[in-house]
Formats: sequence, structure tokens, C-alpha cells
Amino acid sequence: MASETVIRRLKIVEGHVRGIVRMAEEGAYCIDLIRQIQAVEAALNKVSSQILEEHLRSCVITAIQGEDPKERERVLKEIAEVFEMANKV
Repeated sequence: MASETVIRRLKIVEGHVRGIVRMAEEGAYCIDLIRQIQAVEAALNKVSSQILEEHLRSCVITAIQGEDPKERERVLKEIAEVFEMANKV
């Protein structure tokens, strides 16, 4: 479950995206739209980092300290996949 901080930040991003949609509908200057989109991307990256940190502190630590080697491998593979996808973007 996501923390209250993560949920609050996502709701802020949601409001920001609605603002960008309004700007686009009103014919805002393209560079202004791009700057706002970049701000949302930065905010989402921050939220993503927070979620990853929470995951590392809970699920990953539990799996690594556990007795099931398949679970350890599964969790490590997930983390590797997240980083791989981040590099593709």
C-alpha cells in the first residue's frame, strides 16, 4: 500500500495535469506547456523514487532476509527490470 505522502503527491500531480489540459484547451504557448509537462515528469519521477524506496525498505528486505531463494531471485529480478525500463525511457 502506498504511503499517505505518495498518495498526496500523486493527487498534486493529477491537479497539475488537469491544469495543463486547461492550458492546452485555451491555446497556451507551446513552450509554457512543455515546461509544465516537464514539471509533472519531475514530480512523477520523485513519486516513483519514493515508492521504490518504500519497496526496498519493506518487500525487498523481507524477501532477502527470508528463506526462499526463489523469492529472493524474483524480487531482485523485479528491481533489475525497473532499472532497465527506466533506462529505456
